[in-house]
Amino acid sequence: MPKARLQPEGNFPPAPLLRRFAAMFYDFLLCVALLMVVTLLYQQVLLRLILGGEKLRQLADQGALVGDPLLSSLLFISLFAFFAKFWTHKGQTLGMQVWGVRVQNADGTPISLMQALLRFMIAIGSWACGGLGFLWMLWDKDKRTWHDRYSESVVIQIPKAVRKAT
Repeated sequence: MPKARLQPEGNFPPAPLLRRFAAMFYDFLLCVALLMVVTLLYQQVLLRLILGGEKLRQLADQGALVGDPLLSSLLFISLFAFFAKFWTHKGQTLGMQVWGVRVQNADGTPISLMQALLRFMIAIGSWACGGLGFLWMLWDKDKRTWHDRYSESVVIQIPKAVRKAT
């Protein structure tokens, strides 16, 4: 059974770098809020239930909660889940929706969960290299970043007239 194509359909141009960065900034703010909520739930609900209020306060005063590997893992998984959910269903995070940007396969279908994982991991590497993976699109003939290339996906810009029509 063929995968359904994302709507609106069309042969849209690659999304420019500044539009991508604007969408990323919007999503960054949402991700900060998500990380704050996950941290609050983990430390003030889960750990409080397991350890009790007094023991939790002692650990916090000693700095023992800094660098908690379980919390770090939960935060990483939460961030991936945020992006994967949006990318694999509608092709757009909330920031991408606002800025008219969408990630998809070349044929207009949503990316798979494996592609989303690959995009997510390579994007982290792109930032770790001082953003070079993103700036790569300025020299790439197809206007694709490292994570676009490695996940075999494209990021397109949906024109405003088409967005308003849907």
